[in-house]
Amino acid sequence: MQGKKNIAAGFLFLAGFMVYGFVLIYLRDFAPGKEAWIADYAVGKHFESRLAHVHGNLFAFINIVVGYLLIRLPIGSTSAKGISWLTLAGMLMPLGILSEVAFGLPPALVLVGGLSMVAAMIWFGMVATRLRLGDGGGRS
Repeated sequence: MQGKKNIAAGFLFLAGFMVYGFVLIYLRDFAPGKEAWIADYAVGKHFESRLAHVHGNLFAFINIVVGYLLIRLPIGSTSAKGISWLTLAGMLMPLGILSEVAFGLPPALVLVGGLSMVAAMIWFGMVATRLRLGDGGGRS
């Protein structure tokens, strides 16, 4: 059954990036030297850190929704498997942003993850346009 791993990974990823959000709040409001963090809030690593948080939560939610829809809609196994894996690979984007900020790594994961998520959404959109719901048929 395609989609179960997307739901599980989505919720775990969501929890992880929610915790990361609390870390960002701590750094902004409570950490020693918070004034420097606030002064640089909209630039550089601070901005990228917030981008990772936002995209991590967004891509987690997308995985939950995609997983649910893959379970519920009559989508052929080849399309379901491809969409599932591409959507999971999309979560490399926020991890790539974090790896850039934390370790200075090149943005390869950002590009792979972003392109994977876009490809998954295009593929799912194309499959959805071919669905025939309500008449018992229409597997694609």
